Amino acid sequence: MSYRPPQKATLSDHVPTRCDWLFEYKYDGYRLLLDTGDAVAWTKNGKDWSDRFAGLIEAACAHFPKGCLVDGEAVVLGSDGQPDFGALQRALRKSGGKDILFFAFDLIEEEGKDLTGLTNLERKARLEALMEGAPPPLFYAEHVSGGGEAMLEAVCREGGEGVIAKRAAAPYRHRRTRDWLKVKCSNRQEFVIVGWVESDKKARPFRSLLLGVHEDGALRYAGKVGTGFDHETMVALKKKLERLSRKTPPLEVPRGEAKEARWVSPKLVAEVAFTEFTSAGTLRHPSFLGLRSDKPARQVKRERALPTAAGVGVKVTSAERMVFAQARVTKGQLADYYAAIAPLLLVHAARRPLTLVRCPQGRSKHCFFQKHGADALGDAVHGVPIREKDGGTEDYLWVEDAKGLVQCAQMGTIEFHGWGSRNDALEAPDRLVFDLDPDEGLDFADVKAAAVSVRDILAEMGLDSWPLLTGGKGVHVVAPLDASAKWPAVKSFAERFARALAQDRPDRFTANIRKNKRGGKIFLDWLRNQRGATAVMPYSARAREGAPVAVPVSWPELASANSGHDWHVGDLEKLLRHAEGLTGWGKAKQSLPDL
Repeated sequence: MSYRPPQKATLSDHVPTRCDWLFEYKYDGYRLLLDTGDAVAWTKNGKDWSDRFAGLIEAACAHFPKGCLVDGEAVVLGSDGQPDFGALQRALRKSGGKDILFFAFDLIEEEGKDLTGLTNLERKARLEALMEGAPPPLFYAEHVSGGGEAMLEAVCREGGEGVIAKRAAAPYRHRRTRDWLKVKCSNRQEFVIVGWVESDKKARPFRSLLLGVHEDGALRYAGKVGTGFDHETMVALKKKLERLSRKTPPLEVPRGEAKEARWVSPKLVAEVAFTEFTSAGTLRHPSFLGLRSDKPARQVKRERALPTAAGVGVKVTSAERMVFAQARVTKGQLADYYAAIAPLLLVHAARRPLTLVRCPQGRSKHCFFQKHGADALGDAVHGVPIREKDGGTEDYLWVEDAKGLVQCAQMGTIEFHGWGSRNDALEAPDRLVFDLDPDEGLDFADVKAAAVSVRDILAEMGLDSWPLLTGGKGVHVVAPLDASAKWPAVKSFAERFARALAQDRPDRFTANIRKNKRGGKIFLDWLRNQRGATAVMPYSARAREGAPVAVPVSWPELASANSGHDWHVGDLEKLLRHAEGLTGWGKAKQSLPDL
């Protein structure tokens, strides 16, 4: 048996209230995976800490069958009966770990059998059976079903760290997901130590530590912490700091904060409790809890609670209904996805006429398009009056915030498609979209090569463009416009471009919409570029098997993509991280060229 990354919880600012969740105490210690196959205690980052937790792995191998992988937390209880992280560190330093306990909360493998496909409840039932009669230091982590808010209140009242909420029917996934949520009683997280300030008292090794945290791809200053240390900890920490000393700061620091500072290479990680971040991004009322040697400094990022449907003010009914049965994505999860992804989706979709794909009973049931009727969707879904071909006027749907998106999801919306123009300039499109739709049997490599050809020809004409994985089998090539041209000109350009390319490369492209005329070619769909036509919005989910998502990518990323549906709703955290590297996607000041 070898190391397998554990499932991680996503920070949340509220406790789920639905009945399909179970709740556990959030232990304040070191996450461990006890492997009775190879007799190894793995940290959450794959370090072998069997020497530090020899007592735990010995007890686990004696009690559990060979070939088990047990997930849990190593803790030391303080005098008040609560887990004490500082006491855990002292126990590791002094007593060889004799006071360390292990609370087991999941069973990943049992006698060599992979259990990750089972639900949380099924795995916990197996773990509880294996834990029967287990002697200290092994303990089973109890849970309650429902009543999470009451449990959090009790835990916080007793001085605990918080609770872990787990979706009862979810499998075990080796990554951070929203099927596990952590809800804390107070703010606390890891920070990188970047320096210290000398003390004017001889008995005190230092006055305070200077902290940093990774945010938006850079190490950013997070303030100082000067409380929470005992003398022994300060002496040991000062020796570590001196060994890492350097002359220059490893990050930008406000001038006043850098006064009297001594700098260190950013390698040590401290866990700190605090009340909040100030508007300047520094900590208010911080208190040192201890060093974390189980997490590399490069992985220390500012934790943010992702928005949820409840957090944006929308109550989701029938939240447990499966929208994507195969992918096990519920209506509640899809609504939470739209609440969290809203800042990215709204860059493209806000204040733009929209057409929704609604599937009230799930994606495999009856679905339909809707572009009118804002009043039936919610107060954050609006209508913009648009003149129709017959001379009449109809109100088309539009949103401008996360609440609007989530209200649409509450009413069964899966997909968001948008016009090529915004509400304030309806007759002047701000983008070109070429949809590369391959004939049956064509490889995705053919689609990628075709997209590059379209990009190169547009570039020769002075237009920068970007690829979008559609969540289906194709790719969109998107070129932003400055809205200086009207719909007739944009439509004419798109049609002439597509027909010219099809004529020049008839073996690869066709501009004919009829599928029986494609004959192994890629349809270069130019029809998205006419008044009233829509295209799927970036970061919209798709009503297709697997809960895929339309995702903007760079051209190098397109080259390594496996399909147009590489990403799905369950990749929320990954999508948010990916977007950090896409600054400038789809942004360029450029006008429609002459063709």
